[in-house]
Amino acid sequence: MPNPYFQFKQFCIRHDRCAMKVTTDGCLFGAWVAHQAAGKTYDAALDIGTGTGLLSLMVAQQNQVPIDAVEIDPEAAAQAGENIAASPWPQQVNVIMGDFLKTSFSRKYPLIFSNPPFYEGELASTHQGRNLAHHAGGLLLKDLFAKTYNLLEADGQAYLLLPAKRTQEIVKLISDSGFHLAQVVRVHQTPSHAPFRLMMQLSKRAPQMQTETSLLICTEDKNYSAAFTELLKDYYLYL
Repeated sequence: MPNPYFQFKQFCIRHDRCAMKVTTDGCLFGAWVAHQAAGKTYDAALDIGTGTGLLSLMVAQQNQVPIDAVEIDPEAAAQAGENIAASPWPQQVNVIMGDFLKTSFSRKYPLIFSNPPFYEGELASTHQGRNLAHHAGGLLLKDLFAKTYNLLEADGQAYLLLPAKRTQEIVKLISDSGFHLAQVVRVHQTPSHAPFRLMMQLSKRAPQMQTETSLLICTEDKNYSAAFTELLKDYYLYL
């Protein structure tokens, strides 16, 4: 039986009632977003499709920004709320149970981040919750980009974790939605693997310089890379 929880240095994520479990790439993305936000001042942030609440708690560990965390699945939203309530930052993250596309927001946000469902068009699971978490049947990327653009402040930053195999489509969606790509990190499992995830920073204003880098999770000898370790050392128990 899979472990029903994942213990971090400062908080615990229980995910037995969530279709989307804690994953290595999700942890890496959360740490990367938190690193980008560290030391900056925001009056609010939005986590789209929070699932277990993982990304919100990783950001909350590094920044005091109040976070609205939207989740469509009732069981996941409930468990995210419990994870947040048991964390050192129970008042910092507000879980909103509902469909992101149908939810009305009273403001725009300077910081938005999301690990969205992205296996659009592939064979769907018979488990409805897993479909919501892993497939874009209920949240098309073009709709995600469009509403994210509308909710982002003029000088704000949006961070997304997306599949590398859909790079060409994603680049077009970025342009069509009015966004500019400020930064992209191509994530590889090892040096011999092609990239499988894109960590992207988007903005409404054209950046002075677009940054493109690669990051390895593991070296060829199966140890965590120096870059991965640097980002996750504040979170993973044994780093």
